[in-house]
Amino acid sequence: MSGTHLRILTLNIHKGFAMGPRRLVLSHIREQLRASKADLVFLQEVVGDNQKHRKKLQHWPAETQLEYLADTVWTHHAYGKNAIYQHGHHGNAILSANPFLSWDNIDASFVNFSHRGFLHGVIANNIHLICIHFGLFEKERRLQTLRLIEHTRRCIPDDAPLVIAGDFNDWRQITHRALLSGLGLVEAHEAVNGACARTFPAFLPVLPMDRIYLRGFDIHACATLSGNHWREFSDHCAMTTDISLAGV
Repeated sequence: MSGTHLRILTLNIHKGFAMGPRRLVLSHIREQLRASKADLVFLQEVVGDNQKHRKKLQHWPAETQLEYLADTVWTHHAYGKNAIYQHGHHGNAILSANPFLSWDNIDASFVNFSHRGFLHGVIANNIHLICIHFGLFEKERRLQTLRLIEHTRRCIPDDAPLVIAGDFNDWRQITHRALLSGLGLVEAHEAVNGACARTFPAFLPVLPMDRIYLRGFDIHACATLSGNHWREFSDHCAMTTDISLAGV
């Protein structure tokens, strides 16, 4: 698509492992990401480095998971290192067909053992992108929601196009209501289909966990990708939406 028409995909990749028995499925994830024809890919639980896996797993990529998944399709990418441990780290990532004008990782950690961040990038047409993976605890998510609203109001002009996507762990939709009222956002699946998508667990989706929020765009389609081939790759369903800049 052109710079004003975009296909967006969001997926929690579960650190590149299939559900159930620990099996590396990065090559299959890459195939399906390519097949989606997405211009922008928002990924959560991306491993930046893991020395244990590098030594033990035969098919662990020589480059980072981000570079491996981007390959030659998304030549621009950003990575926000959140969880850091002795043998490596993981976080959020954005793959883009268009160059980043800037990007930054905003700390959103409120629990000692849960390190989280907002990966905030800007591409052409002053389009702002924020990749999210909120925490598992309601109090933690409430504080992260307030941090996200404050950051957006302070750092992003009201008239700038905005995409916020990722895994919100927000099955009760408390964050959802706060973002709609606090930032004037529209959630893509709700706008097209009347309700937030049920995306977890992938084998029988019952909880609405993954979202794509938009401001300044027209929404043309939104769907979950949850066929048998997708269910092998994560405990979450992927979501896609086709959008264009409003009025263009």
